[in-house]
Amino acid sequence: MSPSSSQTVFLALGSNLGDRLSAILNALDLLGKHLQITAISSIYESPPWGYTDQPAFLNCVLKARTNLNPRSLLELAKSTEKALGRKPRPRWHEREIDIDILLYGDLVVREPDLTIPHAHLHERDFFLIPLIDLDESLTDPLTGVKLKEYAERLETNLKPYACVLQASGKAVSGRPHGT
Repeated sequence: MSPSSSQTVFLALGSNLGDRLSAILNALDLLGKHLQITAISSIYESPPWGYTDQPAFLNCVLKARTNLNPRSLLELAKSTEKALGRKPRPRWHEREIDIDILLYGDLVVREPDLTIPHAHLHERDFFLIPLIDLDESLTDPLTGVKLKEYAERLETNLKPYACVLQASGKAVSGRPHGT
C-alpha cells in the first residue's frame, strides 16, 4: 500500500474491568489522534465470550480512514491498550481495554499474530451488530457473505448501553433512557 492511499478500517473496542465506559472513550480519544474516525457505533453491554466467569463487557465498533498498513494498525491498537493499562492475561479473560481489527478494506491477512478479517467475526454478536449499525452492506472479504446474514443466524444477548457522539475530536457519551 502506498503512503498516500487511505483505507477504511473497522476496529472493535471492549472493556470489562474498572470504569468500562471511560476506558472505551479514552481509547477512542487516543485512536483518534492517529486515525480519521468517521463513525462510532452505539455501545452495547454483552456477556463474556469464551471464558464466562467474569464481568460483562461494554463493546463498540469504530469506522475510520487510515494510511497505516495492517501491521502498523495492529501496533497502534496494542500501544493504545498498553497506554490505557491493559495487563497480560490468558486468552478471553477480563480486560481493561481490548482493541481488535475487524476489517481492513477488503484485505485478507493470515499471519500468526494478525488475522483480517477477525477470525471470529462471523460468530460474535458484539462484533456483528455494531458493524451493521455502521454499514448494513458490509460483506465478509473471505466469503462474500453479507455480515447482516451472519448476524441473523446468531442469538444475541447484547443490551444497548450508551451512544457516542464525536464532536470536535472528542468522544462524549450519553446513556439511553431506562439504563
